[in-house]
Amino acid sequence: MGVRVTLNCQIKPDQFRSLLPFLEENLPNVRSFKGCMKVNVLFDKENTEMLLDEEWIEIENHQSYIKHIEGNGVLARLGAFMVSPPQIKYFEMIEI
Repeated sequence: MGVRVTLNCQIKPDQFRSLLPFLEENLPNVRSFKGCMKVNVLFDKENTEMLLDEEWIEIENHQSYIKHIEGNGVLARLGAFMVSPPQIKYFEMIEI
């Protein structure tokens, strides 16, 4: 069935435009990572808030991805655009 992962990110107001090229460069890596099914990026420009709405096969796949980007420095680069670390939530997808 899969898992829905949301990452609420408060972006620094002066970093919003700089974030876009970073995302364009790195989103293909997320989308091609083992277990990733989909990544959508939503912005609230007025409040400089970004929501990453992702679908993964399993929570462990997403957690493996997080460990991967911790190790290669991408997570630290992403964090530099944010006021604070993202708020990550996992939701099990159920069919009703």
